[in-house]
Amino acid sequence: MSVEFIGMIGTQPASEIHPPRGPAIDIDYVRRFAQAHEQAGFDRILIGYFSNGADGFIVAQYAAFVTERLGLMLAHRPGFVAPTVAARKLATLDHFSGGRLAVHIISGGDDGEQRKDGDFISHDERYERTDEYVEILRRIWTADKPVDHEGKYYRFVHSSVDIKPIQKPHIPIYFGGSSDAAIAIAGKHADVYALWGEPLAEAAKTIAQVRASAARHGRSVRFSLSTRPILAATEDAAWGRARRVIETIREIRGRAMLGAPAKTPGAVGSQRLLAAAAEGEVLDKRLWTAVAAATGARGNTTALVGTPEQVAESMLAYYDLGVTTFLIRGFDPLDDAIDYGCELIPLVRREIADRERRKSVAVAGRIAG
Repeated sequence: MSVEFIGMIGTQPASEIHPPRGPAIDIDYVRRFAQAHEQAGFDRILIGYFSNGADGFIVAQYAAFVTERLGLMLAHRPGFVAPTVAARKLATLDHFSGGRLAVHIISGGDDGEQRKDGDFISHDERYERTDEYVEILRRIWTADKPVDHEGKYYRFVHSSVDIKPIQKPHIPIYFGGSSDAAIAIAGKHADVYALWGEPLAEAAKTIAQVRASAARHGRSVRFSLSTRPILAATEDAAWGRARRVIETIREIRGRAMLGAPAKTPGAVGSQRLLAAAAEGEVLDKRLWTAVAAATGARGNTTALVGTPEQVAESMLAYYDLGVTTFLIRGFDPLDDAIDYGCELIPLVRREIADRERRKSVAVAGRIAG
C-alpha cells in the first residue's frame, strides 16, 4: 500500500521554540511555506483550526492558488457553520483547488477552546453533534435531489445539492479524537483516522478499536499518525538538537507561565500523551515525550529522534501496524519541511515500495508453487 505524507502550514513563523513574529497573516510566508511542502514531495498540507487563528477556508484557497499538485487538508470544527453551508463551502473549495481537498473533522476536546467561539455543550454532546453533522455533509454531497433533515441539532428542508465536490463519492474525511465517543463516530464516518504519536503498543490498541468500530458499519478505515521528526546526520547530533528544543521550550514557557496555575488538558488525546510521557522520556527506542510533558501535550507533541534512516525505521514500525499516512512537522517548521523532503520522505517511500515488491514476489512464488 502506498504511503501519504502530510505537512502543516501556518500564517506566520511560529512553533514551540519560536514565539510568533511578524504579522498574524504573512502572505509571503504562507506562499513560501506551501510551495516548500510541494517541492519537498508532501502529498498534502494541513490547515489547522484555532480560535485565534486565520480563517482556514481562505488560507486553503490561497495555498491552492500558489501550488499546482499539493493536496489540502482543512481542519473543520462542527458547530460553528451550519452543515448545509459547510457542504457547499467545502465542495466549492474542492472545485477551485482542482479536486485537491480533504476535510479533517475535529469535534473539539478542550472546553476552553470551544467556548472562545461560543460553544458550551459537553464533550460527548460535541461528538453526538459531529455524528449528525458529518452524516449531513455526506448526504448532501451524494444525494441526487434536495435533502430534508430533522435531528437533535439540525433541521432544514429542501437543502440544495447543486454544488457537489469534484471527488467522488465525496471529499475524503479525516477524523481526530481519542475518546470512546470519538472512536465510535470515526468508525461510522472516517475515511482516515488520525492518531497522535503514541507508543507502538498504544497505537496498535487504538487501531484495533477503530477497525472494530468501522466493521460494525461494514466499513474499513485508513490510519494516519502525527509526529515531529528531529533529524541530524548522526544519532548524537539528533539528540543534541532535541535537548536544545526542550531547553528553549522550558525557557520560553518559564517566562510566559511564571505564577500561572498548571492546567489539566481536557482532550483525551492529550491525556494519553501525558500518560506515555509518565512512562519515560524515550519509548520504543526513539519516541521522545519530553515536549508533551513540558507543554501539557496540547497538540501533536511527541517526536521521533535520530538519523533519517533511524527515524524511517521507526515510521516503518507504525506502517506495519497499519499506518499509511504520516503527518510530520518540525520545530523549525519551514526549514524542517525542506529537510524532510531531502532525505526522510524519499527514504520512507523507497523502503515501503521495496517491502511491497518483496511481498508481491513472495505471493507470486506461493501461487506458482
